[in-house]
Amino acid sequence: MALDEIVITRAIMDRYYEKLKDNLETDVAIVGGGPSGLVAGYHLARAGRKVVLFERKLSLGGGMWGGGMMFNEIVVQQPARQVLEAFGVRTLQYEGDYYTADAVESVGLIVGTAVRAGLSVFNCVSVEDVVMRPDRMEGLVLNWSPVEMAGLHVDPLTMRSKFVIDATGHATEVVKVVERKFPGKLRTPTGRIEGEKSMWADQAEKLTLENTREIYPGLYVAGMAANAVAGGPRMGPIFGGMLLSGEKVAQALNDQLG
Repeated sequence: MALDEIVITRAIMDRYYEKLKDNLETDVAIVGGGPSGLVAGYHLARAGRKVVLFERKLSLGGGMWGGGMMFNEIVVQQPARQVLEAFGVRTLQYEGDYYTADAVESVGLIVGTAVRAGLSVFNCVSVEDVVMRPDRMEGLVLNWSPVEMAGLHVDPLTMRSKFVIDATGHATEVVKVVERKFPGKLRTPTGRIEGEKSMWADQAEKLTLENTREIYPGLYVAGMAANAVAGGPRMGPIFGGMLLSGEKVAQALNDQLG
């Protein structure tokens, strides 16, 4: 059979738009395809929730993808080791409670397992605004990342979701929109983003879990975004707290959704 370029093009377009239209209304929308967002997406999808993830970059994995300074190995502590191994990722004990894993294997297996569980992923898509009602957030305003990067005046599209997770890491992209448009309304001491502090791995790992919570009605924070919003320190290339944060936010939302 001779290959037809038009059939190939139609196949891509039809399947993509099927997926896009099917995700215009969801239970949970996750912004950010790093470790916390991916783990949250997996557990929510596995629980039967309709969940979609938007990643502004071409690739998924966030900081996990590059390990530390492009040394593509990651470190986790004992409790988080079990999270990786549940995805089939091999871990090696380094010393004490420190374990290492291959960053590429980790990201590949987590992404593949999450998608097979039912997580829908749209990469190269940025969130430029949020959909608000008087009492809560109700969705996201989307555009192509290349449009945003080029500064083109192209109107966006919207999607509706019962809950949103900001898992965008240091950038806190969704929370920044809420802070700018609804000043003083965040559930923090000042009502605003407290700002990320200097590196302190031990405290950051603990606080990542503590700060994983609903920060505005309908909006949760997870992973490094949780620490940046609450004023916690950064942790560097240890990923246990972020993996466990993904599990925690998924459990919280599963409880909320009933």
